[in-house]
Amino acid sequence: MSIESLGPGGLDYLPCRYGNSKVLFRGPRRCLDGPFIAFFGGSITYGKFVPTPFPDLIEQSVGMVCVNFGSLNGGVDVFATDPYLRKVSGMAQTTVIQITSPRNMSNRFYRVHPRRNDRFVEASSLLRAIYREVDFAEFNFTNHMLNRLYLVSPDRFEAVVEELQTAWIARMRLVLSQIPGRTVLLWAGRQTPEDSANDLDADLALVSRRMIEKVSELATEYVEVVISEEAVQAGTEGMVFNELDAPAARTMPGPVAHLEIAQALVPILT
Repeated sequence: MSIESLGPGGLDYLPCRYGNSKVLFRGPRRCLDGPFIAFFGGSITYGKFVPTPFPDLIEQSVGMVCVNFGSLNGGVDVFATDPYLRKVSGMAQTTVIQITSPRNMSNRFYRVHPRRNDRFVEASSLLRAIYREVDFAEFNFTNHMLNRLYLVSPDRFEAVVEELQTAWIARMRLVLSQIPGRTVLLWAGRQTPEDSANDLDADLALVSRRMIEKVSELATEYVEVVISEEAVQAGTEGMVFNELDAPAARTMPGPVAHLEIAQALVPILT
């Protein structure tokens, strides 16, 4: 049984695939023959540990099929490299794209897993030359690696940040330029872009206001949702998870946050 599916005391996400895409999305599988709104994003869009994620809440309000193409731990690479998802965005009435952190994408310095973008695969010879004292074999996740690189040398780390931010802008502009229909760019996190820009542990680490401005000019709409303190304080209330997943659940937005995201998007999508 995969981790996307049912565990003791956990949710059954009914994982499914569409077309020839290799990415597992949250089910149940929806029909794409009629009008629909497509939601691209990472674990927040997927609704990890949340019984009714914000795409489902929006469907209840707007009365149009909302298809959840959120990917667990997915970044922009999932949507930039999957030909079928580019086709889907052309079929949708509107495509909502959740902003994800540039740490989880391949770049000149390192490569990530093509579908589980938080998984570190290998460092390039360029990064190894910059950080000769670092053993990259010990890293499995991008966040762990980036935090270690910063601790080893904050000065050298500036080059890594510049590369990630430059690559993110290019990749996001590519994705948005390939979508022929209406697009909504979504910021959904506990911090503002100003606070996230220099915080490696933020939901949307290393994404600055300047970066958003560079890519939002290609979107039809931009919606910014900073999750309220009330939603943060609600913690895991209303979430469904097993005991082993409790630490991970505490890092994810709960049902109150998903309701706030839905309420912000409904006026745009109605």
